[in-house]
Amino acid sequence: MSATRFTATRTPLAELMLLQRHPLGDERGYLERLFCRDELRDMIGERRIEQMNHTLTGKAGTVRGMHFQHPPHAEMKLVTCLRGQVFDVAVDLRQGLPTFLRWHGEYLSAENHRTLLIPEGFAHGFQTLTDDCELIYLHTAAYQPDAEGAVNALDPRLAIDWPLPVTEMSARDRAHLSIATDFAGIRL
Repeated sequence: MSATRFTATRTPLAELMLLQRHPLGDERGYLERLFCRDELRDMIGERRIEQMNHTLTGKAGTVRGMHFQHPPHAEMKLVTCLRGQVFDVAVDLRQGLPTFLRWHGEYLSAENHRTLLIPEGFAHGFQTLTDDCELIYLHTAAYQPDAEGAVNALDPRLAIDWPLPVTEMSARDRAHLSIATDFAGIRL
């Protein structure tokens, strides 16, 4: 039996996990496992990866997000940075939990070999800290336009502490509404 290629660390938000990947390397470079159903089974259960997406964001300071999908198309995401560095953020939107509307951020980069495992019921977004950032996302549900949801990344109610001044956001992301005071959360 081989040694695990991942170490999982709990975050302050239940079920949101930081995965430390352990590359195997020599003078030629390294081999790194980005996903292994068997090794991650305790966290992903019987979910299956249904979609994989790749993003490139050109300028440091850009914010993308905060996106999620409503049930029954809610998704778990595994987010990995392949180039550059990002501040990756998840906001707990799950109804009735003590961490409702709390956020947690992690620095992800090619150099630190980290992946953020974001469960269903969280909104997700990130800020690029360098130019030319590439991310890869593994999703447990395919994108469904009718199930798409979002909250504004600059919502004062969330008060996300972005590390850099926000220099760019898409018009679509800027138009996302702030969370209404009567928003009770997502029921999974």
